[in-house]
Amino acid sequence: MNEELGRSPYTPKEKAGRILWAVVQGIFFRFSFHSWYGWRRMLLAAFGAQLDPIVRIRRTVRVECPWNLSIGHDSAIGDRATLYCLGRVTIGARVTISQGAHICAGTHDFTRRAMPLIRPSIDIGDDVWICTDAFVGPGVSVGAGAILGARGVAMRELESWTIYTGNPATPVRPRPAFID
Repeated sequence: MNEELGRSPYTPKEKAGRILWAVVQGIFFRFSFHSWYGWRRMLLAAFGAQLDPIVRIRRTVRVECPWNLSIGHDSAIGDRATLYCLGRVTIGARVTISQGAHICAGTHDFTRRAMPLIRPSIDIGDDVWICTDAFVGPGVSVGAGAILGARGVAMRELESWTIYTGNPATPVRPRPAFID
């Protein structure tokens, strides 16, 4: 494995893309006017992100490797959220990822001495709410309609239509049906 030989886990193309995206994100994305959602969608799409035309991403969001990101219809990503997309991150429709939340699709294989980088995907279903400062770890699937409460930590699958809180996230109760 490349990492065991002291080499980077990234291809030259990925390295170039990450450097170029860092410049674009640090200047054109970050310093855009707060309501310029279309502008930020365009920048992310230019780097391979697959975004529905009705997605709202705040200017203080941090995105790593946007080419691994997909976001569905009418979803919103709040201020200071981190989308660490080393692996594939798929976010469904009508999802809210609140301010300061961290979606982390990258980790290390701690069973190996070199601890090589691994990139498990994250799948977040439709109608999900990841609350303020919550963390969704590598390889986690969040079922449709689930809620991960503020500062909750999801390191395992979250069942659909269930409210979770705590570290580690534990189910509190079913999420009620919509009334509208």
